[in-house]
Amino acid sequence: MFSGKGGVGKTSLAAATGVKLSALKYRTLVMSIDPAHSLADSFDLDNDLFHTQTSDPLPINTHLSILELNIQKEIKRHWQEISSYVSAVLRTTGISGVEAEELAILPGMEELSAMMYINQYRREQTYDVIVLDAAPTAESMRFISMPTTLDWYMKHIFPFQRNLLKAVRPIANRVAPFELPTDSYFANIRSLFEKLEGVDTVMENPQTTSVRLVTNPEKMVLRETQRAFVYFSLHGLTVDTVIVNRVLPTAIKDSWFSEWHTSQERVLTEIEEYFAPVPVKRVPLFAHEVLGKQRLQELAELLYPGAEDPSAVTRTEKPYTFGKSNGAYEVRVLLPFAAKGEVGLFKKGDELVVEVGTLRRHIGLPRSMAMLSPARAKLENRVLTVEMKEAQ
Repeated sequence: MFSGKGGVGKTSLAAATGVKLSALKYRTLVMSIDPAHSLADSFDLDNDLFHTQTSDPLPINTHLSILELNIQKEIKRHWQEISSYVSAVLRTTGISGVEAEELAILPGMEELSAMMYINQYRREQTYDVIVLDAAPTAESMRFISMPTTLDWYMKHIFPFQRNLLKAVRPIANRVAPFELPTDSYFANIRSLFEKLEGVDTVMENPQTTSVRLVTNPEKMVLRETQRAFVYFSLHGLTVDTVIVNRVLPTAIKDSWFSEWHTSQERVLTEIEEYFAPVPVKRVPLFAHEVLGKQRLQELAELLYPGAEDPSAVTRTEKPYTFGKSNGAYEVRVLLPFAAKGEVGLFKKGDELVVEVGTLRRHIGLPRSMAMLSPARAKLENRVLTVEMKEAQ
């Protein structure tokens, strides 16, 4: 999954990855889960404004297809009962039919539809690799948290809600300004949940799923990338690569760019330090727009030179994880080569900084832990466990 701030070049890099995978003879699908699709534009396809042609997998070559979810089609396929009920309720408030249908597209519908396809293609073994061109960071977080949220709802709220409404519906429909949802509405929800079962396990398994964070060598973009790294770690996903896109080539000697060179080098150094030991790839700024199959192939060769396989599993261990033990918050950091006498740590703003000899690891803390301070630490079995408590 390619994620990062909007406008950093995720779509081009995801498309180029698909091109490389297809060249290696993998059956590949590049799927856009960004509501503002630009995947077809990246391949310079001559189709309509809203890309209805790519709302089903569209073959680009023998081994590569692309898919851009069309929410209107997905509603007819998967969300008919839910959408019809919401539209009916909205119409009772005086909203017109077309507006009601647009407003009936609830947050999360596209993300859940994408997960259903991922699960379906995995079960049917339709593709060897699926490359996800994700929405900007905030929407990506909603995407990866959906299975957990839905699972909690189905276990704790859904049965109670369904049984309660079944009991009160005959009386409530006589006095309520609109009809309560029928049992077919709940059957639709149950059917959708069944199509999603197991997708959370797939996403959290580093042998099958990895995240590639795309950033630019700019401080504002880097901050969002750091937050994304924290959030993905919280949700149990493994980031196996950070890609820094649009790096000014050293061949550019014009004095107008001198300050850009200086600031980019400063940010690049910070990126290398912050994300270690996750590998960082640099992609130069092209002299032309990356558009069409030929340009995407050029980008793919820079990103994955020679016989490098984009689908290879390179990282299975998370650099750090967050948890609670006996009511106390903990940060667990993987330090495979550290000895007890050479580890130091301190808090800097909302980061926990771990030093091992001359190496320094910056760990962004989630909001629930940002105000806490390290209280004590222990190093056992290559894992440093830092207990976080409120400062006295």
